[in-house]
Amino acid sequence: MQKSLKSGLLATAVVALAAGLAVPSLARDLTVVSWGGSYQDAQRKIYFEPYLAKSGKPLLDEAWDGGIGVLQAKVKAGAPNWDVVQVEAEELALGCADGLFEKIDWDKLDKDRFMPSAVSECGVGTIVWSTAIAYDGDKMEEGPASWADFWNIEKFPGKRSLRKGPKYTLEFALMADGVSTDEVYDVLASDDGVERAFKKLDELKPNIVWWESGAQPLQFLASGEVAMASAYNGRITGINRSEGRNLKVVWPGSIYAVDSWVILKDAENKEAGADFIAFASQPEHQAKLPEYVAYGLPVKEAAAMVPPELAKDLPTDPANLPEAISLDTDFWIDNTEALTQRFNAWLAQ
Repeated sequence: MQKSLKSGLLATAVVALAAGLAVPSLARDLTVVSWGGSYQDAQRKIYFEPYLAKSGKPLLDEAWDGGIGVLQAKVKAGAPNWDVVQVEAEELALGCADGLFEKIDWDKLDKDRFMPSAVSECGVGTIVWSTAIAYDGDKMEEGPASWADFWNIEKFPGKRSLRKGPKYTLEFALMADGVSTDEVYDVLASDDGVERAFKKLDELKPNIVWWESGAQPLQFLASGEVAMASAYNGRITGINRSEGRNLKVVWPGSIYAVDSWVILKDAENKEAGADFIAFASQPEHQAKLPEYVAYGLPVKEAAAMVPPELAKDLPTDPANLPEAISLDTDFWIDNTEALTQRFNAWLAQ
């Protein structure tokens, strides 16, 4: 998901200083770390403040920009100053393998309530977000229905925008070349599949405007610089709500990923952290998130509680999920370096 840096303080410990007297060390407040911006503003309203009111214990929320190296440094230095952190799927897999996170006690959470991709040894799914085709419904009456249409410049004239990098781009190229959603990663795992993806990208390369931040594809659509773009679903719905735009999302062939809560290894407040995650995973709390931002809900009961007018914009809506595919985190952990080198060399040609 798009990450921005912003922090908020819900509660601070008050330390009384007595002149000339030693001050005893105080327990650190439960610290929960997320992605900042409007998303964390929403979390503050539906998770942090209600948890504080229920527990009566101080809670500090901070923001970060991601990166497994940040978590490695905090844990391996000892006594990490964060307790609960929201991470992306690759950070979850890498950190769990590296021993950076506490194991989750799923007996307290009931894993059957969650979609399967939201359940892991070290993490509890908190949102589902997608990268999908976006286009302006006010400028294009009949829009694309697939990645094959995205590649079809004759039927749909105009430039295209894709994220600058191999992840997602290669999957989309294979789907545009006729690979079914359930076979994308099987094909991409072979040398022939990689060649096939780059060959398909060759066809579109003269018409691609690359984006590197989540806001850019929507700016390109607004200015008319491109006719369609890959974009984060939450961004698309957000600009429609805030600016009255008519951007459309094409769900077939979209790729979704799950962000999860983790507890850092040996965190001082790991028990309180587990309580917070259980609280935030309750359906009645999680179901409020789509009122603020269009991320899918990994707790199935929560997803069922979302009003239809909001649910239609979520990756987890029954109408949107069946033709989407889950990002293969293990594939990209194993292949990111090699495919990034290959992509950069192709881009420079």
